[in-house]
Amino acid sequence: MESIIQVVNNFVWGPIMLALLLGTGLFLTLGLRGMSITKIPYAFKQLFRKRGANTDAGDVSPFAALMTALSSTIGTGNIAGVAAAIAIGGPGAVFWMWATAIVGTATKFAEGVLAVRYREIDANGNRVGGPMYYIKNGLGSKWMPLAMLFAFFGMFASWGTGNSIQANSVADVLNSEYNLSPWITAAVLALGAGAVILGGIQRIGAVASKVVPFMAGAYILLGLIVVFMNIGAVPSAFATIFQSAFGLQEAGTGISIGLMMLAMQKGVARGIFSNEAGQGSAPIAHAAAQNNDPVNQGTIAMLGTVIDTLFVCTITALVILTSGVVAPECLASPETLTQLMSGTQPAGCDTGAPLTSSAFAAQYGEMGRHLVPIALTIFAFTTILGWSYYGERCAAFMFSEKAILPYRVIYIFVVFASAAAIALEDQVGNIVNLFWLMADTLTGLMAAPNLIALIFLSPVVFKLTKEYFNKELEATDGLIDQDDLPRGS
Repeated sequence: MESIIQVVNNFVWGPIMLALLLGTGLFLTLGLRGMSITKIPYAFKQLFRKRGANTDAGDVSPFAALMTALSSTIGTGNIAGVAAAIAIGGPGAVFWMWATAIVGTATKFAEGVLAVRYREIDANGNRVGGPMYYIKNGLGSKWMPLAMLFAFFGMFASWGTGNSIQANSVADVLNSEYNLSPWITAAVLALGAGAVILGGIQRIGAVASKVVPFMAGAYILLGLIVVFMNIGAVPSAFATIFQSAFGLQEAGTGISIGLMMLAMQKGVARGIFSNEAGQGSAPIAHAAAQNNDPVNQGTIAMLGTVIDTLFVCTITALVILTSGVVAPECLASPETLTQLMSGTQPAGCDTGAPLTSSAFAAQYGEMGRHLVPIALTIFAFTTILGWSYYGERCAAFMFSEKAILPYRVIYIFVVFASAAAIALEDQVGNIVNLFWLMADTLTGLMAAPNLIALIFLSPVVFKLTKEYFNKELEATDGLIDQDDLPRGS
């Protein structure tokens, strides 16, 4: 079974899917005439704009909706994922992460627009939406099987990628670093998650609004301090990133197509895994926003990619590349290309979270070694919270609102069981690994129905966006350039 699932997984996260994810983002970027890039400052203004009380329908503020979405994207991928991309794909992987994020802003924008445009009011009076709803309401009832397919993949992915992997990782790192019993970790995680999750999207949004800005801000600040302490190495780091991105080797060795493709593959894969652009999870959170304007919420939604990848992931990359902890022989090179293509590092070379931990420790000493375990724990916990809402909305779509409470109870139990599994690693290790592989595959499969909907509904996105900024143009008396407006349908 593991071999069969591995074959499916390799296809799901292979070149075809990555090209589809990147291609959809590029198509939307061109269709919007780069609006998702040029209007980033405008989006930040909208995020912090004061709004009148009870003027917009929804369950959480636009800010809380973005923080809920970020709670599930800012996670282990920003720490361990970036380090793994650099270790396996070379520094050039960072460039391709940036490229993925730039076109990903258009994908996130379109998801936010469609989430609010086609959302519904459920039996409990809550605003609900996401890919399953804009597939059903935007493409029509004949597309209902596709909507159900997304909901099916989304529900199971929430138990896997958004829950078990996170809880298991927290228990593992706390046990290895501090010898903390996995049973204690399991109990604390389950109780903490239950206290928030049982309160629904309002409580999740409230917690995310407080925790996410703090944890992201603290991580960025600590990372910037490291970068400024090594400011002399920054120009060299950027040069290495750009040279490696296109397979440019040291003088005399020319261009390596293999290294360029490896950097591109790892960078695009890590970028998409980190910011989830095109996966279809974030629009479920944005559908609950107290915002009646789809385009306005879309501009806020696209900030998720900017903050997650262009800010947090870039900080991790610069900390690693400027701290001097990566030996030259550990970077991708023509000599190690075959070994790296198989996904393994040369002997004695760190990858993943240990590499990031070493980079911080090089500047902060022993205290630096505690930063990564603590950050991973907080990031993973908020990911558990965010994904719980995604999964319950998928369950409710398939089975009605009566399924929400049973889903939450099962979700909390999975948190406990996945963390406690570290204590029984010898007995259930193979089962856990198989479940992780299945979860990763289901997460990738979520993207396919969503991408189909984004492409077919793109004329709606272009039309609504053009109308919105035309109104903005009239209100600001020409402050917005007509050439910046997206094409119509």
